[in-house]
Amino acid sequence: MGSKNNPAHRRRSPLSIIIVFGLCCFFYLLGTWQKSGFGKGDSIAMDITKKTECEEDFSTLDFSSHHSIPIPDSSKPKAKMFKPCDMKYSYYTPCHEQDRAMKFPRENMVYRERHCPPQEEKLKCLIPAPKGYTTPFPWPKGRDYVHFANVPFKHLAVEKANQHWVEYQGNVFKFPGGGTMFPQGADAYIDELASVIPIKDGSVRTALDTGCGVASWGAYLMKRNVLAMSFAPRDNHEAQVQFALERGVPAIIGVLGSIKLPFPSRAFDMAQCSRCLIPWGESNGKYLMEVDRVLRPGGFWILSGPPINWKTYYQTWKRTKEDLKAEQRKIEKLAESLCWEKKYEKGDIAIWRKKVNAESCQMNSADFCESSDGDSVWYKEMETCVTPYPKVKNANEVAGGELKKFPARLQAVPPRVSKGLVPDVSVESYQEDSKLWKTYVGTYKKANRLIGTSRYRNIMDMNAGLGGFAAALDSNKLWVMNVVPTIAPDTLGVVYERGLIGIYHDWCEGFSTYPRTYDLIHGNGVFSLYENKCDLEGILLEMDRILRPEGVVLLRDEVDVLTKVMKIASGMRWDVKLLDHEEGPFVPKKIFVASKQYWVGNDTSSE
Repeated sequence: MGSKNNPAHRRRSPLSIIIVFGLCCFFYLLGTWQKSGFGKGDSIAMDITKKTECEEDFSTLDFSSHHSIPIPDSSKPKAKMFKPCDMKYSYYTPCHEQDRAMKFPRENMVYRERHCPPQEEKLKCLIPAPKGYTTPFPWPKGRDYVHFANVPFKHLAVEKANQHWVEYQGNVFKFPGGGTMFPQGADAYIDELASVIPIKDGSVRTALDTGCGVASWGAYLMKRNVLAMSFAPRDNHEAQVQFALERGVPAIIGVLGSIKLPFPSRAFDMAQCSRCLIPWGESNGKYLMEVDRVLRPGGFWILSGPPINWKTYYQTWKRTKEDLKAEQRKIEKLAESLCWEKKYEKGDIAIWRKKVNAESCQMNSADFCESSDGDSVWYKEMETCVTPYPKVKNANEVAGGELKKFPARLQAVPPRVSKGLVPDVSVESYQEDSKLWKTYVGTYKKANRLIGTSRYRNIMDMNAGLGGFAAALDSNKLWVMNVVPTIAPDTLGVVYERGLIGIYHDWCEGFSTYPRTYDLIHGNGVFSLYENKCDLEGILLEMDRILRPEGVVLLRDEVDVLTKVMKIASGMRWDVKLLDHEEGPFVPKKIFVASKQYWVGNDTSSE
């Protein structure tokens, strides 16, 4: 018998069914009414919508791309891959090649000056390193030793054996620090100079060595905090400048010939000729006048070698007493006319000092150069005239401005800036530039922790500006060749007033150095500067020529031009990447970082 509570036996009430059906109809009609647009809920929704609508005018906003980085397209040709040059070009110096040089006159050493190839003769290949090439010894060991495989030339070791320039010892060259006029060594020679010239206290910072040999004078001055710019021609003393740079000493291929030196006026605190064999008394004195142009007021000039101490050496030099005596008398008279005062002569050394201004000089104004710009020198003929001193207000004032002693000189405001002689550069903008480069160099060091160490000793700044990069990087473990392009604002005088060294140069041509002579190359805006002036590919190939295997390149520039640079560099055996600017990824300037791969040439390399 079933239970009376069993649900199966319950019946639904008709009333409940009617209620449910009624509710369904009600909600259906309510939904229809709301959908018609007359419901209160919809009006609220419409109000909310109106309140949240953006009332801004989007027509003024620009969403177009400002960074024209090309999207890879498989249909486009890949980057050009550059082949190695023939091994005969391993020591190629485009503007100082012997075959081209011999086509020019020997008078005034014209044939030893810069003679660059025309565009159609420029090499479009990678200069190979010789077999066995090795990273140079770190400083200071590098001052005294060079790997034979890097510069495999024994000529100087044989010819200058008794003068202790260089000695060949197995797989290395040793540099004992000797020289033709300092057989007791460069240190002893510099000690004698320091008894007259204030080398120790920072008064002398920049020096010029004319006809430098293997640059031992410059090498030993470095520990005394003096930077010497050395130069010598590419001649039968094969690779003397390459030896200097391989040792880690600043040097360029150059000669005192018919064109002006690539330095600004009043650049050097000290200059020397140590048996450089430059005929100072000839050509109406124009060679000494050129030294005078680049010598700072109050600077020193040292002459050791002919004709100094002629009474002792006239037979060795195979010249008559009368000839040598007349030559020295001519130099003495010329120096006096330049307002130089003789300070010292003993043994093989004579020293003159250029007076600090022209107030006490008896100078003939007819001898002054007509051009008022003593810094306009690129491919300009050397003149037989005197570069006038800057004007002074009293007899004690240093013409051109007095400089602080180094290292305070490095961060002090240079006189050219404080006197308003550099267009568009004020004291404030100069100081801001210095701060900015400290930040930038900090970024470089984070990207590569070896920057600032002896691993990268020979450094070049391709577009130096005010020298901020070199100043921020300053260390006795390295030096910077500050290049001011000939098409850029002329700031090289400021660089020298900071106690740094540098040179004028046009990057459409080859640089006056040997292959593989720089560890790190830096350039700020250099490719934007030259983008419409000459072939960017040619500039990059020249950078590759002078960069050592495993060397580093750092470039700052607009992203558009760096994209072009990256495409070319990717075919040059460089490992490349782009980094964002310090201010973030939306800044249109970027940082290009590259490392040159290690590779050496072989007999199958082709031009």
